[in-house]
Amino acid sequence: MTQGPARRTAELRQQIEDANYRYYVLDDPSIPDSEYDRLLRELQALEAEHPELASTDSPTQRVGNAPSAKFAEVRHAVPMLSLANAFSPEEIHEFVARIGKETGDFEPAFSAEPKLDGLAISLRYEHGQFVRGATRGDGATGEDVTANLRTVRAIPLKLRGKAPSVLEVRGEVYMPKAAFERYNEWARKHGEKTLANPRNGAAGSLRQLDPRVTAQRPLAFFAYSLGEVEGVKLPPTHSQTLALLREFGLPVSPQVTTARGAGGLLEYFEHIGQQRDDLPYDIDGVVYKLDRYDQQRAMGFVSRAPRWAIAHKYPAQEEATTVESIEVNVGRTGAVTPWVLMNPVHVGGVTVTRATLHNADQVARLDVRKGDVVIIRRAGDVIPEVVRVIEERRPRDKEGNPQHPPFVMPSQCPACGSAVEREEGEVVARCTGGLFCPAQRIQALFHFASRRAMDIEGLGERFITALVELDHVHTVADLYRLTLDDFLEMKRRADERDGITPETVKAGKVATRWAENLIAAIDASRNTTLERLLYALGIRDVGESTAKTLAKHFGALAPIMEADVETLRHVPDVGPVVAARIAHFFAEPHNREVIAALGANGVHWKEGAPQRASEGPLSGQTVVLTGGLEAMSRDEAGARLEALGAKVSGSVSKKTSFVVAGEAAGSKLAKAQELGIEIWDEARLLAFLAGNGQ
Repeated sequence: MTQGPARRTAELRQQIEDANYRYYVLDDPSIPDSEYDRLLRELQALEAEHPELASTDSPTQRVGNAPSAKFAEVRHAVPMLSLANAFSPEEIHEFVARIGKETGDFEPAFSAEPKLDGLAISLRYEHGQFVRGATRGDGATGEDVTANLRTVRAIPLKLRGKAPSVLEVRGEVYMPKAAFERYNEWARKHGEKTLANPRNGAAGSLRQLDPRVTAQRPLAFFAYSLGEVEGVKLPPTHSQTLALLREFGLPVSPQVTTARGAGGLLEYFEHIGQQRDDLPYDIDGVVYKLDRYDQQRAMGFVSRAPRWAIAHKYPAQEEATTVESIEVNVGRTGAVTPWVLMNPVHVGGVTVTRATLHNADQVARLDVRKGDVVIIRRAGDVIPEVVRVIEERRPRDKEGNPQHPPFVMPSQCPACGSAVEREEGEVVARCTGGLFCPAQRIQALFHFASRRAMDIEGLGERFITALVELDHVHTVADLYRLTLDDFLEMKRRADERDGITPETVKAGKVATRWAENLIAAIDASRNTTLERLLYALGIRDVGESTAKTLAKHFGALAPIMEADVETLRHVPDVGPVVAARIAHFFAEPHNREVIAALGANGVHWKEGAPQRASEGPLSGQTVVLTGGLEAMSRDEAGARLEALGAKVSGSVSKKTSFVVAGEAAGSKLAKAQELGIEIWDEARLLAFLAGNGQ
């Protein structure tokens, strides 16, 4: 055998491992996914052609081998201990005071980190090679899941630099939120079983008997402590040890930091709590560990938990409750969404009484019925959803049969009686009543008045509902015919519905200022732009970005209204489905009547010459803005980027060229990092704009 294949194999392995290190450890991707896949395919081909080059630490071994009949037991050389929990600031003050009393240090330094909601594992490396991985188990003995862990790209198969003779790394395997959602979306489309939540997804994936199944699951890993260690002198503190692990090529949470005293710990708890919903992974608390190892040794252990560490838990985000009924909601686009009305339950810091079931397929998959006890999940401001049914607690009759039948989606719209239909290939059923459906009318009006559409300040859903109930408004054009008396009557109707009686208003002092402000806001919205109008009309799948593209491409409304599907398909980023929906909307006589009525009621919009794609330095590139910018608003930044030829999008995908991330950037930044997309900070954006005359 010549040296050529051997050298190329070694080179490819190093390139792929370097890419993994930059992606998972440094959070600084060096190559796009397509290039990574190309390198991996080339390596697979070389190893297949030259079997003598096979190696257990090759990146190709992550695809998974044949199924195992069962998992062998692994006895941990150093026990994997659990942590005591704290739920209040008082408990944290007591924890720190106890340490101060026994060490004499009343403001000790702690290493603080998020408590990941995944599965604890131990990785054993010998002379830098990954040789075994095990679950926590009972703390003394775990399950050997080495084959499955080899499929997790974030776990290095070989340590970087000069590795010790033995290094046992403790950490958490988890499933990132974005990856969890993508996996479940794929599972729903292919009729596969969805994962209940990211934690169960991680645990279930590692306990698959077939590693090839695990290899298909989007798992990640963070290291947070050590077990058995030989052949290396460790630093004197835990935080320095974590830095050493990063040098060895092991990923560590970027949210790890140090804090002093109870005040510092509680400040960190609050800080992470504010970021919790935007973190790319689920957490259920934070962990505090005395940073100095000599102080850890002085504190020692109690039972099976260290006295020098504690987990500070956040309120639970999953709870059990009982379904009172299953209802459906009709949205702005006619989507008929099932949801459950349930006994009030406190979850994720708030009390909820409703949870979404998404669509008919999800209802059937979960088999949710009236009277069922269900698990509800809530994450941040996301609408609560039903995760699963506890079937053993389902109400049954004397014969053991369920008391209530399966839920069936209605065939007629509950709001207008129109037929409910489901297009082929879609999971969502829709009411066919259009703008004539009161439910759609309310949502269409709310969308039309929203800030990023016509921006009618003060006209919220409560008032819109009252206007529709009074029969004052049938279409969006009717908003521009409303009078002061209409609004005062609307206010009385809304107050009656909300239980506000006339006695609560001082006699003779019924204010009209709010109504005058509403009329002024409606009047101000008569002068708008073509892109805002297009977005406000609520054409299905036409968001702000597409509306802006249409306005630039055609310059005026009339050619858009007359365009056929083929003409619309030539508009950048407008595919055949969206083109068909735009053409269908403007072909509907009722929609044309509404647009004519808007013009007749004084609504006008700026039009101009068509603008084809700019030839600027960002021509052909797609940019996403996320987080807060200090020097300008995101809208201004977007306009300046568009002036240089960029398309500014509201969502991150593989087509995104780069993401500009400001303060408190959340899920979009996390997705960009996961996809390996280039990230710009505000300083780089400002420098680029200045260098290009913007």
